[in-house]
Amino acid sequence: MRALTWQGKRDVRIEEVPDPRIEKPDDIVVQVTSTGICGSDLHLYEVLGPFLDPGDILGHETMGVVAEIGPEVTDVAVGDRVVIPFNVSCNTCWMCSRGLHSQCETTQVRSMGSGGSLFGYTKLYGQVPGGQAEFLRVPFGNTLPIKVPHGPSDDRFVYLSDVLPTAWQAVEYADIPPGGSVTVLGLGPIGDMAARIARLRGAELVIGVDLVDDRLERARRNGFTTLDLREHSKDLGDAVRDLTQGRGTDAVIDAVGLEAHGAPVAQAAQWATGLLPDKLGRTLMEKAGVDRLGALLAGIDVVRRGGTLSISGVYGGAASPMPLLTMFDKQLQVRMGQANVWRWVNDILPHLTDDDPLGVDGFATHHLPLSEGPAAYATFQAKKDGMVKTLLKP
Repeated sequence: MRALTWQGKRDVRIEEVPDPRIEKPDDIVVQVTSTGICGSDLHLYEVLGPFLDPGDILGHETMGVVAEIGPEVTDVAVGDRVVIPFNVSCNTCWMCSRGLHSQCETTQVRSMGSGGSLFGYTKLYGQVPGGQAEFLRVPFGNTLPIKVPHGPSDDRFVYLSDVLPTAWQAVEYADIPPGGSVTVLGLGPIGDMAARIARLRGAELVIGVDLVDDRLERARRNGFTTLDLREHSKDLGDAVRDLTQGRGTDAVIDAVGLEAHGAPVAQAAQWATGLLPDKLGRTLMEKAGVDRLGALLAGIDVVRRGGTLSISGVYGGAASPMPLLTMFDKQLQVRMGQANVWRWVNDILPHLTDDDPLGVDGFATHHLPLSEGPAAYATFQAKKDGMVKTLLKP
């Protein structure tokens, strides 16, 4: 089959690789019909190379049709249409039963000190082959796939794999009071969708912050208040306070993560780490990694006293300094973590109707064949061509 594989820093390629096969009695094999490129895939493209091997298949936003089932699979059948959560979770262990699917005890990567495994996401999370391919092997065939109806286009359901539950959890963790306010830092796919969900769930003021014209314009078209970081790089907190009676918003969602703009020293350290031999690079990131904290520090400034900071952007540094004095003084609540996909599926599904209140049917800016995946990574990383969300079609 054809698959998009990692070969090195900023080097992904389409290659012919062996077809996946049933390895355990409850496995299924899915013929992929749509697979997204996620903002966190760019961390693999740019920063996390020391935890990848050439030939690793990327991608964790996948849906398709069941092509083959193992002998113990009874809950799905060949021909069923399914979405595959990015968490490789059993849905039955102690953690999963408490809605913590990203901490699945069956798939935790204990050798790396990490939580549950993820599709297509480095040795830190199990080095499980991903879904930017023609076929995907899926374990836990009775409990992991999300069955969806035939009929609507893939765009209606594919975001259940990651974007929707990640954004939903970000809003849930933000704990925005009814009629309250939230600042969303970063208007990529997760930030954009988090803004939509926050409004759907009753936020009165939703402020979106970015520095890419197309993303700001997209947010404005959807009725959100926007602030251009290029104009407010030094006074973003003041600009938000001007909109909120001098207090700041009730909550902030950091949808940016480790590759925030600014912080040139940390940026240089990330770049250098990615160029080191794998063993040295892994050791440095595990023991002394420092993130670019521009978005996180902005969030701490922007949120009102007694407010909540919800972090959905991925951070990877082991030694990133946090301004604990300010956080303590402002009495902030902080929640973060990988999304627990299955925890939110039943909350989200009622909104994936023909009325389309979240705008999922038109959410993708680009639909491209899998063969154009390498070029799409480069465009997405450069934030060009109005690219916010790309779905690849194998």
